[in-house]
Amino acid sequence: MNKQTWLITGVNSGFGLELTRQLLAAGHKAVGTIRRESPAVAELKAQYPDTLETPNLDVTDVEAVHRVVGAAFERQGRVDVVVNNAGYGLFGAAEELSDQQVEHIIATNLLGSIQVIRTALPYLRRQGAGIIVQISSYGGQVAYPGNSMYHATKFGIEGFVESVAQEVKPFGIRTMIVEPGGARTEFRYGSAQVAQLMPEYDGPTHAFLKMLDPANGLAPGDPAEMAARIIECAADPETPPACRIRLRGPAQRHPAA
Repeated sequence: MNKQTWLITGVNSGFGLELTRQLLAAGHKAVGTIRRESPAVAELKAQYPDTLETPNLDVTDVEAVHRVVGAAFERQGRVDVVVNNAGYGLFGAAEELSDQQVEHIIATNLLGSIQVIRTALPYLRRQGAGIIVQISSYGGQVAYPGNSMYHATKFGIEGFVESVAQEVKPFGIRTMIVEPGGARTEFRYGSAQVAQLMPEYDGPTHAFLKMLDPANGLAPGDPAEMAARIIECAADPETPPACRIRLRGPAQRHPAA
């Protein structure tokens, strides 16, 4: 594979961190955004001082998104792959959620991803090539109780990317919607929020939330293997220009439409 430059949001942990680690080990360059530097990111920066940049970015800050994404393209001269990875889970029945929780997950998972893509598009269009990778979820296709706002953001961003894919195909820009199932990653548990639970929902909704507890062993999947598959699919010329990649067991590639 030719050496590439990747821009990845949310690399402090989980998929973003593992994806960045593998890209750097393969000789690629990475611009990985962080909200605060973790020890793991500091270690990567020390190991790859010439090929890793880690600008601070809160994707809910639209002006900061414009500034950081634009600077990445201008400093690097070219960005080959843009990965929208920043996001988190929010568990609880719709009635249990606070207004702030509802607004923040939309601002992060949905609007943040939209603004990253919108900011990158003029640069990718002028390049005449590039790949947009949207990390979504199995929850972007199927809904379960206690996850309503998470599903809303994932269904929403998948629809946005599918539409954009049709708009930018003439410019040589490819899109990939990546749908992990469960994975042993801090995204699902360490970065998730839980609503103030109400006893009225102690039936099927709370039973489902308890099933998600990592102590129950229901978080299958290896983040390292999943990151490797993302890199492989991005490099494979046989991957459709607009596709959905399901990472539950062997990677499955399907047209996004």
